[in-house]
This record gives sequence, structure tokens and C-alpha cells, in this order.
Amino acid sequence: MNASVGIVIPTRGDRPVQLRAAARAAFAQRYQGHVELVVVVDGAAPEPVAEQVADAIAPCGPKDRLPNARVLPNRLSPGLPGARNTGIAACDTELIAFCDDDDVWLPGKLAAQVRALEDGAEFASCAIEVEYGSRRVPRLAGTGQVTKSHLVRSRMVMVHASTFVFRRGAYWVDESAPGGQNEDWDLALRAASRRPIAHVDQPLVRVGWGRSHYATRWADRIAGLEWMLARHPELTVDSRGAARIYGQLAFHNAALGRRREAGRWAMRTFAARPGEPRAPIALAVAAGLIPAQAVLSLLHTRGHGI
Repeated sequence: MNASVGIVIPTRGDRPVQLRAAARAAFAQRYQGHVELVVVVDGAAPEPVAEQVADAIAPCGPKDRLPNARVLPNRLSPGLPGARNTGIAACDTELIAFCDDDDVWLPGKLAAQVRALEDGAEFASCAIEVEYGSRRVPRLAGTGQVTKSHLVRSRMVMVHASTFVFRRGAYWVDESAPGGQNEDWDLALRAASRRPIAHVDQPLVRVGWGRSHYATRWADRIAGLEWMLARHPELTVDSRGAARIYGQLAFHNAALGRRREAGRWAMRTFAARPGEPRAPIALAVAAGLIPAQAVLSLLHTRGHGI
């Protein structure tokens, strides 16, 4: 199967070096089917970005492929979800693949995932390699299929937006996600609710941590988790999964100095799962014993998030 693939890269135009690397790696995939690249610029002029993309893909040869790259402004709601949907709408390919502008596809990624879709799956992901500073840590799922139960119990960090490949027309990104938070988790949950996600458990995407626009936007992260709880009430059914979310809410509130809210969520965390480590970590941050950013940095060096 050499299905045509539309690659959608959203960008704000403020990371030219990373964008060039992402575009070059995506366009250089050794894949026999037709490939289109659509870079969607959110909140900035597309012309400078078009020059960056042209420079990036020019060495990827042959020149008759270069017209298959386009740079468009976000024509839908401002933010990441609208940019992704603008890209989906611009493609007429059989499949859609996402890549963030600060991540890099590794060789063989696209072909391996398209093969994984051949047995009738609608949606595919793959393992990742987390890059933070000079460290690179692989994150594997340990399974060839990701189910809804997996995603309720754990965020499954390797089921990352930059790994998504899915059948065009089957899915759109929910643009109501506050601050663009958790739109990828929501999309994966909706996909897994229909049928298991085909997962290639090899680290075929290098995900750059420490460069994210969202890492320390604590209020947005709180709003995003509350949005997920309202949208997916099943997330509170599994005690381990619920405790993870409550612990994150405790930590993010602690990072904002909201000690009372942090304590309230920490108590809910302990009630759901007494051994959940995020609760005491959040309480330590709330008490001023350790900065929230220091906690994140330590976790990121090990390829983990809060």
C-alpha cells in the first residue's frame, strides 16, 4: 500500500531552525507513495516561513517534488487546533500525518506506520525519542496496539501528535481545547474509542522537550486538564489514571502559588491512589521547598514529564 500522505506542520514562525529541521526530515522520508507537505502559520506572516521551508526541502531532491510543499495561514480558530485543521482541510490525500515544528521524524517513520495501517486500522502512532538538552531517552509503549484503556490509565507520552498518521476524513482536532492543551490526547482517545491505535513500537520521532510553547503555561495546563475531565468522564474511573490527573492539577496550581487549590487536589490524589508520587511533589512545590521548573527539568532529563 502506497497511500498518499499529507504532512501537516503547524508553526508560529518563531522557530526557524527547528522548523527547517522538521520540514527537511518529513520531506526526506523514503516513502514510495505521493507526499504533500502543508505548513500552517498561526499568528504570523506566511511569506518568511515559505522561504524557510523552501530552503529546508531543496536538498531533499528531486525537484519535481518541491511543488508538493505549501505554506498557508491558519484560516480557522487561532491556535494549534485551528492550524492543524487548516492543514487537514488543505489536503486531498488518503492519509494525514502530523509533525510539530520542533520535532523531527527519523528515517523509516512514515513507511512503517503506513504498513501498520494496512490491516484496517484508522489511526497509527509510534514510539518516540525524547530530546532534552544533550540527553536522548527512548519512550516505548511495549505494545503494538494502544487501546482506550491504555490512554485512560496513562497519558502514553509516546502517543504524541508528531507520531499521528490517520485516514483523512475520519478525524478533526477539537478547536475548543483551551489554549490548545491536550487536543492530541483528546484526538487519540476518540480514535482509540473507535478501534485500537496501530502502534509501531520503535522510536521513529525525536521529540524536543524544553522548546515547547506550553511547558510552563500553568493556567492553560490546568484548563486543559479540566477540559479533558469534563469531556471524558471515563478518565476518573481508573484510580491510577485519575490520581495522575489530580496530581498534575495539584502540581500546576502549586506552580502558580495557589496553595489552597494545590492542597485540595493533592488530597483528591491521595484519596484516588495513596501511592501517587505527584501529590507530595506538588505539596513540596506549594510549600516553597523546590521550584516547579526544577522538578520539570529533573523529570525531563529522564524522558518523563509531570
